[in-house]
Amino acid sequence: MMLQKLSSFMAIFAMFIAITSATGLKTDYYKYTCPNVEKISKRITEQYVGHTPNLAPGLLRMNFHDCIVRGCDASLLLDPTPSNNQTEKDAVPNVTLRGFEVVDAIKGALEKECPGVVSCADVLSLAARDAVVTIKGPWWKVPLGRKDGKISLASEALANIPSPFANITTLTQNFAAVGLTKKDLVVLSGAHTIGIGHCFIIQGRLYNFTGKGDTDPTLSPSYAAWLKTRCPKLVGDSKSFVFMDRITPKVFDEKYFTMVTQHRGLFQSDAALLDDSETKTYLESQVTSYGSTFAKDFAESMTKMIEIGVLTGSQGQVRKTCGAVNY
Repeated sequence: MMLQKLSSFMAIFAMFIAITSATGLKTDYYKYTCPNVEKISKRITEQYVGHTPNLAPGLLRMNFHDCIVRGCDASLLLDPTPSNNQTEKDAVPNVTLRGFEVVDAIKGALEKECPGVVSCADVLSLAARDAVVTIKGPWWKVPLGRKDGKISLASEALANIPSPFANITTLTQNFAAVGLTKKDLVVLSGAHTIGIGHCFIIQGRLYNFTGKGDTDPTLSPSYAAWLKTRCPKLVGDSKSFVFMDRITPKVFDEKYFTMVTQHRGLFQSDAALLDDSETKTYLESQVTSYGSTFAKDFAESMTKMIEIGVLTGSQGQVRKTCGAVNY
């Protein structure tokens, strides 16, 4: 019996080792080659986000949009090529992204400190974490060692980034395709507790939901009326916006979940979380417990997300600048 238990333990232990080392990432990856990498990222991110707090949701969103397409390989950061090929930056879901200057500043400082060592993919994952911490949000470990990809296609971003118009089935499929669960879906959606939503995205939901000049009936009537005062009909510019969390828009807390349960989720993808028993139960549990596990859950889901499809070893490269591949 003892041998059987020992054998079972060793099998589980071996499986654990395989899982934890599968990505090839380590928290001390730059211990000897660039030991100040986390200090530099933290310092520069705090400078930018401290001055402009809205960069925090921007960097967090950028990190997610990068990882969900081709994995966390900084393909999102690549600029269009001389032959005018459209990169992920050009895709509709990414045209309102903010925070590229923060990543570039960190990368520039690291190139002076330890040239050619730290990847843009690692910089982006660190910057997103440090930005959230700067606004007093949760902290999570960022194991390092990612390499940068060489391919970036606008078409792939459009096809893979979850749409604000998606229903629960599509959202679940989007997340499952990259190894994320329904719990990860609802937890990471909680990032909408900070940041803004642009009016042009919700025009149809407010003014022509079924093509008959109507409003989405799942929206709280009072919330819909308020949104219409902030987003007048036919406003199609990319500058008009509202906060996704109207209750505490600049605080990383559970109030986004409160908004959704009150049918005041800004996007259709927010409202869709009420259409599944598992995601709805999580929403309600955070509301009734005042977000008792949200910070911990968010850290855990982010730790999973930033290891999606990573390139390691000789699979990619360390770009000299984040906007262009090395030639």
